[in-house]
Amino acid sequence: MNVIEWGALGQVLVAGLIVGAGIPALFALGLRLLAGTTSADAPTTQSTPARGDANDASSRVVAIPRPSPARLAGAIACMGVVVGAIAFGLVFLVSGGH
Repeated sequence: MNVIEWGALGQVLVAGLIVGAGIPALFALGLRLLAGTTSADAPTTQSTPARGDANDASSRVVAIPRPSPARLAGAIACMGVVVGAIAFGLVFLVSGGH
């Protein structure tokens, strides 16, 4: 007598990994691609002001370059897959979820 249906358990495991880990990983990858990189020649901060100075926030300059077109396309693709998965899940649940 086989109590555990191994085929069904495997399907649930694969679906859980795809939805539970794959979609958030794609979202994180999309954000990472969208963030861009810092270049070695661009200064990240201009100066370090003394504590208590009223002009602390205005004296700092942060340079974050735009991501390259390839990184931007990758980020858009990742976010598109995530949005598509969310839309598919909502449509699936609204239609009865069967």
